[in-house]
Amino acid sequence: MPNTYTQLYVHVVFAVRGRANLISNLFKERLYQYITGIISSKNQKLMIINGMPDHIHILMGPKPDCNLSALIRDIKANSSKWVNENRFTNQKFEWQTGFSAFSVSQSRIDGIVNYILRQEQHHQDKSFTQECVENLNEYKVAFDPNFLMKDFGDILAAENELVA
Repeated sequence: MPNTYTQLYVHVVFAVRGRANLISNLFKERLYQYITGIISSKNQKLMIINGMPDHIHILMGPKPDCNLSALIRDIKANSSKWVNENRFTNQKFEWQTGFSAFSVSQSRIDGIVNYILRQEQHHQDKSFTQECVENLNEYKVAFDPNFLMKDFGDILAAENELVA
């Protein structure tokens, strides 16, 4: 075959450090536009972005040569710098270490788009942690629930208590 043909979809989720509710309605659309620009500048296809004050969901169609970890690193680094430079929050804005990424089949695209669009309604009944556990279980991803439930700051505090 002389050409490369692909249709890949990835659902990515990452949270604000400490799962702090720092993404306010005052700037969230501008943040999403900024992240859209990062994804586009990396020659990747954004399908939808939405989230809550403490986390975001992205559905994208990466090209086969996309290094997903590098792309998410760039999104997080550049967007947190942008939020801080524009002083959209009263405290330092950072994304939590790590992310979730799930491959999505063509037949599930509409469902995932709807799921991402309805984040506000979805989280009236479920916490971010419950959502994470459900997604990890649905995609059969092994995880340590003790680590999942803790933020990096909580882990450092616990380690400091052990040292003291």
